[in-house]
Amino acid sequence: MPIIYATHPLHPDAVALLGDAAELKVATALDAKTLAAEGHACDIVIVRAPLPDEIFAEGTKLKAAIRHGAGVDMIPVEAATRAGVLVANVPGVNAGSVAEHVVFSAIALLRRFRLLDRDLRGKGWLAARDYSLSNHDLSGRTVAIVGMGAVGKAIARAFAGLGVRLVGFSPSGRNYPDSVSRMALDDLIAASDILVLCCPLKPETRGLIDARRLALLQRGSILIHVSRGPVVDEAALIEALQTRHLWGAALDVFNTQPLPSDHAFFGFDNVIISPHMAGITEESMARMGTGAISEALRVLRGELPVNLVNPDAVEIHRRRFG
Repeated sequence: MPIIYATHPLHPDAVALLGDAAELKVATALDAKTLAAEGHACDIVIVRAPLPDEIFAEGTKLKAAIRHGAGVDMIPVEAATRAGVLVANVPGVNAGSVAEHVVFSAIALLRRFRLLDRDLRGKGWLAARDYSLSNHDLSGRTVAIVGMGAVGKAIARAFAGLGVRLVGFSPSGRNYPDSVSRMALDDLIAASDILVLCCPLKPETRGLIDARRLALLQRGSILIHVSRGPVVDEAALIEALQTRHLWGAALDVFNTQPLPSDHAFFGFDNVIISPHMAGITEESMARMGTGAISEALRVLRGELPVNLVNPDAVEIHRRRFG
């Protein structure tokens, strides 16, 4: 029986979909040595943790590496391609969940919810009500979205009925929905009240938001980061928060994950931190899990994945596996 190797346990709906088509094994640890040793002898790996290049070394049985989600930066795609291992993902299935998180974060920051909740519990009713004098509406603000993939479009839809102006920038130059006005990146940043980062991590987006671009933001703006950590220069962001150039930030992704407990971000009352879970709910986990298993079943039947990321691997794959 073929073996599907998952870096993490799968949602019960995904396990039920797999049925008896393959044996499911879950990684015993997430270090590179364990993943390489355990995954090398399996047929398909479902990915929620960074894979080492060694998992695709000569003699690997792997036919496919399937991302449990959209971003494939956890998979060394070039190494997989050289080995004839198909790489696939399940884009868009958690886009709505991310969009809900972004809207929630924007409103929580504008209404200073962290401070209000803290002082209501610790200092009383009147201390909390004092924040009403400095809270802000979302309506009337400019929301700027960097990245117009499935997540960016979902974010635009989520904000569309809330009285905001929507502007966007796509690194690819494509995929702008009608509700979003297209702008050059620097112009977009300068015009934004709320800057939302949801672009993929690529060489051209690494360090995209640096000190120069943070300085372009209007004083009192908000940054919401649901992309990948290295898209933002964290040292520059810390400085922008320390100088109160930003009203606040909501950060779901970081250069180092898990985020160290002594990181400077924990010291700001105007920063909302979440542990890379903007797109994770029970419902989205079911959608991602069943989507990944559906792609795995296609590969086991000898078909190509619907969401194939590395078409250059197909010829090698067919030579190896027929």
